[in-house]
Amino acid sequence: MLTDTHTHLYYETDADKLAVLMGRCFEQGITRLFLPNVDMASVTKIDLMVQRYPENCFAMAGLHPCEVKEDYEDLLDQICESMADREICAIGEIGIDLYWDKSTLEHQKAAFREQINWAKDMELPIVIHCREAFDEVFEVLEAEQDEQLSGIFHCFTGNIDQAHRAIGMGFYLGIGGVVTYKNSGLDEVLKQVPLSSIVLETDSPYLAPVPFRGKPNESSYLVHVARKVAEIYGRDQEEIAAITTENSKRIFGK
Repeated sequence: MLTDTHTHLYYETDADKLAVLMGRCFEQGITRLFLPNVDMASVTKIDLMVQRYPENCFAMAGLHPCEVKEDYEDLLDQICESMADREICAIGEIGIDLYWDKSTLEHQKAAFREQINWAKDMELPIVIHCREAFDEVFEVLEAEQDEQLSGIFHCFTGNIDQAHRAIGMGFYLGIGGVVTYKNSGLDEVLKQVPLSSIVLETDSPYLAPVPFRGKPNESSYLVHVARKVAEIYGRDQEEIAAITTENSKRIFGK
């Protein structure tokens, strides 16, 4: 059994096409998919997918840092209200992104802190989006850190020091298609990270692994990530699947 801990497969709104995508997942043994929220529009899409596949799909709630604009407080209120009658497994994806827009940094920090506090209040993990912002993300996490704070650094592409820092704070590293890229350097980082500290993901439809790099990603491609991780650790792919799925169960409680 493989677990995709981070997929936006719900972007496919055609039920027949989605059924095909899910069928390909099941053929590859990918039976657990965790769906990160990005804005209010994605709430309904995620809920529809969870309703169609209640045994396989699990919802998160959160405001993506790239969606943090001047009206972010209103959006946070709406997302918070949306959780009242929904089963949520994590607060995410949340964090800081300085690749696209550095001018919103203070808003992003404030939104990140508020959503971390949601997670603490609800006793849920957080799923962190961090792009060109490790220092800023760690600054917020260290200020908010306590025994309740845990989760995943989604699409981890940092160096070994950043990996150890995240793990030392009780976080897992989300490993996706980037690990299959020739010059990513992520393979060397993982050689110094225990298997007990990683989970697998696709971030579908983004960051497709080799041999699909540059094309739309999908959750069934997780097998290529698992194959590369198995190669790095010198383990069987089945063992990688079992260990990373158990790690995901510890994080999400399901």
